Amino acid sequence: MDKIAIRGGIPLHGDIKISGAKNAALPLMATCLLTDKPLHLVNVPKLSDIASMSELLSQLGVVVELETSPEHQTMHLCAKDLSSTTAAYDVVRKMRASVLVLGPLVARAGEAHVSLPGGCAIGTRPIDLHLKGLEALGAEITLKEGYVHAYASKGLRGATFTFPMVSVTGTENLMMAATLAKGQTRLINVAREPEVTDLAHCLNAMGAKISGMGTDSLVIEGVNQLNGTTHQVIADRIEVGTYAMAAALTGGKVRLKGARLDLVPTAASLLLQAGVSLEDEGDALLVKAPLTGLQGVDVMTEPFPGFATDLQAQWMALMSVAEGASMITETIFENRFMHVPELCRMGANITVHGSSALVRGVKGLKGAPVMATDLRASVSLVLAGLVAEGETIVSRVYHLDRGYERVEEKLRACGADIRRVR
Repeated sequence: MDKIAIRGGIPLHGDIKISGAKNAALPLMATCLLTDKPLHLVNVPKLSDIASMSELLSQLGVVVELETSPEHQTMHLCAKDLSSTTAAYDVVRKMRASVLVLGPLVARAGEAHVSLPGGCAIGTRPIDLHLKGLEALGAEITLKEGYVHAYASKGLRGATFTFPMVSVTGTENLMMAATLAKGQTRLINVAREPEVTDLAHCLNAMGAKISGMGTDSLVIEGVNQLNGTTHQVIADRIEVGTYAMAAALTGGKVRLKGARLDLVPTAASLLLQAGVSLEDEGDALLVKAPLTGLQGVDVMTEPFPGFATDLQAQWMALMSVAEGASMITETIFENRFMHVPELCRMGANITVHGSSALVRGVKGLKGAPVMATDLRASVSLVLAGLVAEGETIVSRVYHLDRGYERVEEKLRACGADIRRVR
């Protein structure tokens, strides 16, 4: 099993190209199920989660082709002939985002049989909001032997549905389903993440009629059919935040090519408070570490435009060597502090109280063998290794490969002593 070995203490200097957003690409891939015309997605990241979604779509009868260049990866998808409406457990268990095929399949084929995704290392993420929303649109839902069976033999119909709590994948699933429903659908208290807006723009380019993007309410006028299109996946805002923190941690200066401040508004504000310099260069973001040391800053995770839960572990690594103390409060997932014991093995001073963690900054971290427990925890340990004295060995990095494209190559190009080992 692969591990990552890092010798810390080297400031990062150079350019890093931000990859396409995994969390945008996955729902965009599912939109191909809504049409029999080809869909072309540009700037798709090369990740194991993308491969898992490709495998699932192929099992449903989608023709998936990849075109790779040094600059980016383009994916060509065509669901002209669906051979199945069943998303089997053996694929769904690898990646919870597989549930995104549920809405498109019911909308176009009139039925879907999708395995329940099960538990998750960072907490329970039930899909009851997806199911209640589809029922509001007229689908008949039954749960049997670990599968969701959804039927709408006469098609879906427009309705008003209010999310009792914000759900990104729930918003995406219902938005896709509503594009082919009869009449108008109003989705209230929806997620406002950039990935949701990116999905809406793609659907509109395919012929959908969606308005309200970027607000907490979406209005979708159903259409009879959708067409194909070519769409570029937005930059990964979690990569933007992660590599900005890597530059700040190591005392370096890094240009993030393709990054935009509007993708990380709260994270950018907090980095500025911590003393980090951010310069918007239009097509890039220049990040410079403070000359006088990082300052402790409190954060609380919230839905967009708040501070992303997917950046919480990285922020904790950053605060581990900041001056003073910081309080990190997690409001999205109930079990997302599993990286704390590993950071403490490296010398961090962190105390967890329920959903909050008090981080007291230390003078420096020490390299140690550590173990990744989930995707974002894995990269927080890489960040800690970049600044730690001595060698850090991060095991179980298959988590990292789910969401970070060529992480060692990107960091090594900026001077990091990092390599993959067996």
